[in-house]
Amino acid sequence: MKRSRMPSTPRRIVVLGAGIGGLTAAALLARAGHSVTVLEGSDWIGGKSRRLEIDGQRVDTGPALVTFPPVWEELLARYDAIGARRSAPAEAAAVAALTLKKLPEVGRYFYAGDSVTLPVPPGHPWHAAWTRFEREHGGLGPEVTSMLTADPASPASLPAVRRVFRLYGRRLTTRGFLDGLTWMPDGLREVIAIHTLNAGVSPRQTLALYASMPAIMATDGVWVPEGGVNELPLALHRLALHAGAQVHTGEPVTAVRNGLVSTTSATYPADVIVSGLDRGVLDELLGRPKARPRSLSCSGVAVYASLAAPLPAGTATHSVVLPDDPAALHRSLDAGVAPEQTMAFLNYYRPNEIYPNDRPTVAVLLTAPADGRHYDLDTPWVADEMARVSSAVGLDRPITELFRDHVVLDPRYFAGWGSAGGALYGATNPLWQSGPFHRPGYTSRAHPWLWRVGASVHPGGGIPAVLGGAMTAMHKLIGRLDGH
Repeated sequence: MKRSRMPSTPRRIVVLGAGIGGLTAAALLARAGHSVTVLEGSDWIGGKSRRLEIDGQRVDTGPALVTFPPVWEELLARYDAIGARRSAPAEAAAVAALTLKKLPEVGRYFYAGDSVTLPVPPGHPWHAAWTRFEREHGGLGPEVTSMLTADPASPASLPAVRRVFRLYGRRLTTRGFLDGLTWMPDGLREVIAIHTLNAGVSPRQTLALYASMPAIMATDGVWVPEGGVNELPLALHRLALHAGAQVHTGEPVTAVRNGLVSTTSATYPADVIVSGLDRGVLDELLGRPKARPRSLSCSGVAVYASLAAPLPAGTATHSVVLPDDPAALHRSLDAGVAPEQTMAFLNYYRPNEIYPNDRPTVAVLLTAPADGRHYDLDTPWVADEMARVSSAVGLDRPITELFRDHVVLDPRYFAGWGSAGGALYGATNPLWQSGPFHRPGYTSRAHPWLWRVGASVHPGGGIPAVLGGAMTAMHKLIGRLDGH
């Protein structure tokens, strides 16, 4: 990346939202010499990545893992390059001070009475098939990183795009591609396919690219920041402040117009507005009529708790419990009703393993329809699923009996972020506009002063897609403002 010269005329830029996308944008824009103000309606940094205290223990909500660490390293490099005329190249890493800890496995998966870890170990009936699959897909990390950190439609990205999609041929969906691998055991096929729910939709609605992700994660590793995932937005916050940005929390935005942002307490003039908000929230602020999309991504019931006693010694840090019938789960979610069985995550943290806690903590995350409902531990569906997850991972009683204290975040909570029904990624996109070929775009002809970043621009891509998307968008914006 070429070093950006400092702008001859610094612009007034208002960033909406202090989530991962908004903070990344703010750090880069302020580093480029612009006057940046971040407006966050909540009283915390990180958006959906929020830090809670439960029973005196630290627990972080939102994404549980960091994948593709080179995306984070690329951000630090770009931050340094933009300000290279004013500071030493190693400055960003010192300011961010983020340490990523590699987990020993991608996770342990429970399906139809069996369990397996990824990578699949020798001796397991799926080992040979997994080895073949990982050999063919596991080395795609550099190509996907390239697609995450640059516009996939740009000529520079074409070699990576061609190599990745050459694997899939005419089988464009995750389901179609995996079903075409006749040598793959059915159980392993379902374990790989279920990852598309990280994008909030079924394997029939996602690009085949998602099928490669488990193999890439197994090859390159999955990571958690020391201290918890919320340490990443906190590091971005430090970068933004270090670059000169102002970050205001507890100041909800009430209206966005050309050149003006109104909040509950002030009005901010702006030459450029960068939104890290949910697409539906932004539309309302722009004065557009609110309409419920016909098709929504899934929501979730997230239970965070401190435990009175540790779980069995062999419990994995990251466990995934599949339904016996994944197709029935997808049909229920599409219909907007609670499934008989869902996909559940159990994230288990021993004392002082990731968090500086003196008690063990867990997060149990249940995939739920975007119905906007309130759920708690006494809701029959939640109680049944908590018992099923507990049995799958080898507990002799429901894990809820070990809770000292807990917090439940449900579709009603997520609906407060602006997504209809609490859909984690808002409306679903057509297949050809999923993954890196996203909608909405970073900007539009209708509002050339408005730019977009965040999870609603890159649904289902997790932290690396949000970081990479913000880098790509801000590279374009900085160049435009500098007259490149």
